[in-house]
Amino acid sequence: MQVLHDAPLAPLTTFRLGGPANRLVTAVTDEEVVEAVREADAASTPLLLIGGGSNLVISDKGFDGTVLRIATRGVDLAGTRLELAAGENWSEAVARTVEAGLAGVECLAGIPGSAGATPIQNVGAYGQEVATTITEVVAYDRVSDETVTIPNADCGFSYRHSRFKSDPDRHVVLRVRFELEDAGGLSAPLKYAETARALGVEPGERVAASAARETVLALRAGKGMVLDPEDHDTWSAGSFFTNPVLDADEHAAFLARVAERLGPGTEPPAYPAGDGRMKTSAAWLIDKAGFTKGYGTGPARISGKHTLALTNRGEATTEDLLALAREVRDGVREAFGVTLVNEPVTVGVSL
Repeated sequence: MQVLHDAPLAPLTTFRLGGPANRLVTAVTDEEVVEAVREADAASTPLLLIGGGSNLVISDKGFDGTVLRIATRGVDLAGTRLELAAGENWSEAVARTVEAGLAGVECLAGIPGSAGATPIQNVGAYGQEVATTITEVVAYDRVSDETVTIPNADCGFSYRHSRFKSDPDRHVVLRVRFELEDAGGLSAPLKYAETARALGVEPGERVAASAARETVLALRAGKGMVLDPEDHDTWSAGSFFTNPVLDADEHAAFLARVAERLGPGTEPPAYPAGDGRMKTSAAWLIDKAGFTKGYGTGPARISGKHTLALTNRGEATTEDLLALAREVRDGVREAFGVTLVNEPVTVGVSL
């Protein structure tokens, strides 16, 4: 276990933003993770967990407490069952499943961050979510002071959400277990129209899992969603805002605002979200509210490749980023009456 004081946190995040940690602990085994958490809890020290740092917006003042960097390693792939240590690189793990001829997470390729973060956010993209393949999450319960195994049904998964996100101070994810599909090297049925179109097939069809993965990587790269240290368009947290889910009344009011602003007959993206609700596109809202690709003149700007990504152009501060995020959020609300919600976790700051 490594312990550093007054340690910079910006290099540990994909935004490259944030001040220093009073104390930075790097744990490489589950036992070290639990030990560090117990020590912080016993001393009533504020604790921040970092894996891949791909979903964090940290204050310029840093974190006055202990930051625990989870750097555990371990991949156990037996048949269709996969177990990942929380610190494993997620994108690399996806590549290993595809190489093994398994289906279920191939369209989640290229998502930055660690395996332990995937159940917290119920990571999803291009028609797949980890909730459909996770069987169990092994976690340290800070309340009962024990390691517990939580089955999928008790994880509270929903769109970009889980019990781990709703109660972030309760569980520390140690390992994630998945059940994948042996489809003879084929992908799961493609659910996302853009992916199917890029592959020249119809939604619902299967293709080679390797082709699905490569296509998703290409689509993500075209939107600046694959990390590249030399490309500031990728210095982001991926999608900064979640897609809004509206109930029937909210959706009707939204459509009225769209017609008023953009003209009758304009049809915004709409996807059934259950219980009479509809999900629409945050990227569409941002663009139609006037925040186009590359928007901004300061050190924090909208990506030149995708309107959902807010980026650090190299010299930004967290406050620069938040100012841009607030401008976008408030502009969308004024235009369409819909309030966007940030997807990354904020530490010591808020929108």
